[in-house]
Amino acid sequence: MKKLKYISLALIAVWSLTSCESELETAPTDQANGAEVFKTAESAETVINGAWAKLNDDGPTYANIGYSTVLRTSDAMGSDVAVLTNKYGFPSAYAFTEMINNTASRPQFIWSTLYSTINNMNNVITRIDHTEGSQAKKDQVKGQAKALRAFCYLNLASFYQFSYLKDKTALTAPIYTEPSTISSVPKKRASLEEMYTLIKNDLTEADNLLTNYTRNNKDKINRAVVNGLLARTYLNTGEWNKAASAAKMARTGYPLMTAEKYKEGFNDISNGEWIWGHGQTQEQSGASYAFHYLDVSSSGSYYYSFMADPFFKDLFDTNDIRSQLFQWDGLPGREGLLRYSKFKFKTGLIADIVLMRAAEMYLIEAEAEARNGNITNAVTILNGLKTARNANIYSGSLAQSDVIKEILTERRKELFGEGFSLSDIIRTQGSVERKPYVDTGGQPIKVQITTPGGTVKTVNGRGHSVFNFPDQTAFAPNSKYYLFSIPQKEIENNPNL
Repeated sequence: MKKLKYISLALIAVWSLTSCESELETAPTDQANGAEVFKTAESAETVINGAWAKLNDDGPTYANIGYSTVLRTSDAMGSDVAVLTNKYGFPSAYAFTEMINNTASRPQFIWSTLYSTINNMNNVITRIDHTEGSQAKKDQVKGQAKALRAFCYLNLASFYQFSYLKDKTALTAPIYTEPSTISSVPKKRASLEEMYTLIKNDLTEADNLLTNYTRNNKDKINRAVVNGLLARTYLNTGEWNKAASAAKMARTGYPLMTAEKYKEGFNDISNGEWIWGHGQTQEQSGASYAFHYLDVSSSGSYYYSFMADPFFKDLFDTNDIRSQLFQWDGLPGREGLLRYSKFKFKTGLIADIVLMRAAEMYLIEAEAEARNGNITNAVTILNGLKTARNANIYSGSLAQSDVIKEILTERRKELFGEGFSLSDIIRTQGSVERKPYVDTGGQPIKVQITTPGGTVKTVNGRGHSVFNFPDQTAFAPNSKYYLFSIPQKEIENNPNL
C-alpha cells in the first residue's frame, strides 16, 4: 500500500480558511509575502496552481484525499455501487449515517476543502488587476480563478440543498466573494437562486476572459471546461436551451473514445475524450488513492470496496463494450462479488482523475433537448453515445418521459464511479434504489466464479447490504439523508447561519 503524502503549501496557507474552529478564521496575513506573491500575474498564477494541488491531493486520512472524496461519497450514497461495509473508507456514507452527522470528519473535511479553495480564488480575483504583467495573462489567471470558484460553489449548491427546481429560495451555504481575514464578518446562508446567480456570472465572465487562452495540460481550466460547468449549471436550473448549447460547445474537439480505449482503465488524462482532469505523478499521487476503492481488478487495489450492484449489470446490452468489464470475483473472501473493471491503476499504482468527459456532455445535451420537447434531437444525440459504446440504439417509445428515463439510465451506465450518482438523485428529485440480490422466491441468485486455481464453481451472488435509511424508513425522494451537513463547529462559530 502506498504511503499517504501530505502537501505543504506555505504560500497558500496564508490565505486559506484553515482554522478547525471556523471557516472564517484565518492565520494573520504576512503583508510582505502577500505583496510579493501578487506582484506579477505570473506569480499570482502560482496561487491557483497551489490551491488546485491542495484541492485534489491534500487530506487527513486515506479515505479523505482532496476533491475525489466528494465524488466517492456521491457514488457510495447512490444506487449502483454496492459498498462492502467491512472495508475501510465509505461504509458510513453508504449507510447514510455519515454525511448527516455534522460532527463527523468527512463533512468537516469537504466543507473546509471547498471554502479554502474559494478563499484562495477570492484573493486572486481581488488582487490580479493590480499585478504587473500583460492583460492577456491577467485575463487568463482571473478567468481560471472565477471558474474554479464557481466550481466550488456548484458543489455546495448540488450537495447542501435539494434541487433548484424544487425550491430555488431554499437556503444552502454562505457566499463569500472577498478574501477572509480575522476581522471578516461570517455570512448567513444564501438561497440557491443567489448561489446559482453567482455561479453563472463567474462562469460567463470566465468564458469571456479565457477567449484567447490555450492551455498546456488538462489540469488547467479553459473555455471547454467552463462551458462544461455551465452545462451542468443550466441543467440544474432547468435552462434547457442554454444547457444543450453549452454542452455542445464543451465537447467540441473531444471525440468519444473508441470501444477498445474504454477498456484501458480510465486512468490517463491524455485520453482524447477527457475535457478536464487531475494528472498524477509518482511524486504527487495523493488523489490516486481513490482508486483503492474504485478499482477491483488491478492487483494493487487495497480496499476493493466499490463493487457493482448485480442488478446494475442487467442494464447493459451484452454487445455493449461496457458489459465486458463485469466479472464475478473468485478470489478467497470475495467469491460472488461483482467486479467492474472500469478503473485500473497505471504502472506504479498511480492513476489520473477524470473530472469531465465528452460523454457527460452528450448526456447533458440529450437530456436538455428531451426536457425541452425536442425528442428527435435527444434520441439522435443519445444514440451517438450508444453507438460509440457498441450498445443497441434506442428505438423505443418517443414519449418525453420514456426518453428522459432512458437518458438518465444511460447516465448511470456511462458515468458509474465518476461521482454523479447522489447529485443526480438530488437534481432530479429521484430516489436511491437498492434491492437484495435474490430471486422472486427470496433465494440468493447463484453465479459462476473461477477460483485462482482455475476451478469453476457456483456460489451465491452478492450485492447491496443497506436497503433503508438509518431510521428504517424506505428510500424516498428529497430525503434529509441525501444532503451533506454543515459542520457543527461552523454552526457554533457562525451565529449568522
